[in-house]
Amino acid sequence: MTNDTVLWAVDRRGVATVTLNRPAVNNAYNGDLLQGLHDAMDALDRTAGLRLVVVRGNGRHFQAGADLAWISGVARQSPADNERASRVTAEAIRRLDTCAVPTLALIQGGCFGGGTGLAAACDIVVAQADAIFSISETRWGLMAGIILPQLCQAIGLRQVRRYALTGERFGAEEARRIGLVHEVCPTGGLDQAGAKIIDAVLMNAPGATAATKRRALAAAEAFIDDGALGDLIDEHARTRQLGEASEGLASFRDKRQPAWYPDESGKR
Repeated sequence: MTNDTVLWAVDRRGVATVTLNRPAVNNAYNGDLLQGLHDAMDALDRTAGLRLVVVRGNGRHFQAGADLAWISGVARQSPADNERASRVTAEAIRRLDTCAVPTLALIQGGCFGGGTGLAAACDIVVAQADAIFSISETRWGLMAGIILPQLCQAIGLRQVRRYALTGERFGAEEARRIGLVHEVCPTGGLDQAGAKIIDAVLMNAPGATAATKRRALAAAEAFIDDGALGDLIDEHARTRQLGEASEGLASFRDKRQPAWYPDESGKR
C-alpha cells in the first residue's frame, strides 16, 4: 500500500516495511509525511499475522528531522494549529514506541532531529557505518521535547544532556557506544544485517514476544500517559512560535549564523 510520502507493504511472513519517501528533502517530515505514518500504522493495526515492522528511509538519508520550511509555515498559524501539528507529531512517535510487535530501524546517511527520536522509539536499530546523527533542534531555536522521553530511555539523561544541548553531529560508532544504535554494519550491508535480525524475531513465539515488549516498557516506566503527552505537546507547540524559533529558522533560510551566535568581538 502507498501514501505519497510513506510506502508500506507486508510480506507473506508478516514482516512489514514502512519507508519514508521524501528523498528530495532527505525524508524531512512535514504534515503529509506525518499523516502517512499514521495511515501506515492504521493499516498495520488491521493486519492479521503481523510479526515485525521495519522502518527505512528512501534515498541517501534515513530522516533529516523536520522540514524547516513546513515548520516556518506552521509557526505563523494560530496556537491551535500549532498544537495540532505538535500532537500529530507526538502521536506518531508514541504509536511507533508502543507498537504491539517488534520494530527495527535500518539507518543510512543522515538521522537528525526527529529522526533520532524515531530511531529511539524503535526496539532495534542498525546503522550503516556512514550514518551521521544529531539532536539538532536547538540550533534552529526549537526544542526536542516530544522525543526526549524516548531519547532518555535509549541513551540516558547524561548523553542527552550533551548531544541535545550542543547539537553536535556524531557517527555510527558513537551512536552504538551511547546506546542509540545496537549494531553498525558496513556501508551497503543494511539488508543483510537486517535480515539476520528479522529471522531471529520470527523464530520467537509472537504472543510471548509481544508480552515481553509490553512488560519491558512497563517495568522501565516508559509508557507516556495522556497527561504527560499533553504537556510535551503544549511546550513543543509554544516554542515554535517564540522569537528564537523565528530567528533560527530565518538563519536556516538565509544560510547565516543566528543572531545569538557571538561575533569575533564576543558581541551578539
